[in-house]
Amino acid sequence: MHRLYEFLRRHPTGVDSFWAVLLLGLCALTMTEEPVRGPAHQVAVVAVVLLMCTVLALRRRMPEKMLLLAIFGGLAQLAFDVEPNIYDVPMLVIVYTVASGTRRWASRVALGGCLAAPVLYFWRWPDTSGDSLSHQLFGLAFAAFPFLLSWVLGDRMRTRRAYWDQLEERAERLEKEREQQAKMAVTAERARIARELHDVVAHNVSVMVVQADGAAYVLDSSPEQAKQALETISGTGRQALAEMRRLLGVLRTEEGSEPGGEYVPQPDVEQIEELVEQVRGAGLPVVYRVEGSARPLPSGVELTAYRIVQEALTNTRKHGGPDVGASVRLTYFDDGLGLLVEDDGRGAQHELYETGGADGMGHGLIGMRERVGMVGGTLDAGPRPGGGFRISVLLPAKPGR
Repeated sequence: MHRLYEFLRRHPTGVDSFWAVLLLGLCALTMTEEPVRGPAHQVAVVAVVLLMCTVLALRRRMPEKMLLLAIFGGLAQLAFDVEPNIYDVPMLVIVYTVASGTRRWASRVALGGCLAAPVLYFWRWPDTSGDSLSHQLFGLAFAAFPFLLSWVLGDRMRTRRAYWDQLEERAERLEKEREQQAKMAVTAERARIARELHDVVAHNVSVMVVQADGAAYVLDSSPEQAKQALETISGTGRQALAEMRRLLGVLRTEEGSEPGGEYVPQPDVEQIEELVEQVRGAGLPVVYRVEGSARPLPSGVELTAYRIVQEALTNTRKHGGPDVGASVRLTYFDDGLGLLVEDDGRGAQHELYETGGADGMGHGLIGMRERVGMVGGTLDAGPRPGGGFRISVLLPAKPGR
């Protein structure tokens, strides 16, 4: 049954043609029972029948043209005295069709025809059975009712179809918005993962490279220092692996499940001192100060502060040159946390901070700005007047997003 319904929906003209053929047969039977009024009248009746059957067969393929053809057929009936009969049923059908369509002018023409047809009918074939005005008005209303009902049903169908089309359009728009939001979420997550990987890998590998170079330099002359450097490399490598496991654990954790216990918590402000000690052990002298009353901050703010200090010190080792020193100052304000990281090295190239702060792989200061922007903070990076480089950050006590 469903297949039959789908077949009929795909072939509307075929269905209408079937009904047109059926109407033609009924009209043929009706014509044989009517009295003969001359060859000219018979030709006019046959022409009207064929014309109305054509209107019924093609009403959905070309509704506006079939409406005009039906009007022409009605006028031909008036001109050749062909009284209304079963072959006028397509007039009601075409009125419904154009009223349910999207061409408003055709619907208005059909409505005008619905009002004019009964008047023309009683003018051409007046009712002599009763002369009272009420009788005439009742007959006029009775003749107009089928036409008006067809138009009202068609217009209601048009309104309903427009409503459903609007619902479908809204559903498609919402679906596209959801897909776009999902893509944006994936892009944001990729950027977050890239920042995390960059911060973990760049910092720890930088420390390991510095220590490895130092160990190779003093391996023969000072084995103890080389041993200490190798121990630092080993510890830094383990720390990098621990942070990588934590990051992978977050990525692999399914929604609603708890992360595995082997993953370490995310770094916070208290671990900045350990980070500074690690950098000092790698050969970079760092002055670390904390001002104000320390207090817990949102985890996103604390992680941002840690990563900013980590990236800033990594950049100092990369771009500061030999004999560079750095200072890190944390200041607790009533409404947030301030960070100031400075060095006295040779600074960075002009384009690194003017064009967004891209390092060799396109992260660096770009990642800093993204992190700070995500928590609603501000970042200012650039060369110091007396030489070196400065990064100044203000993070709010409550994340901005």
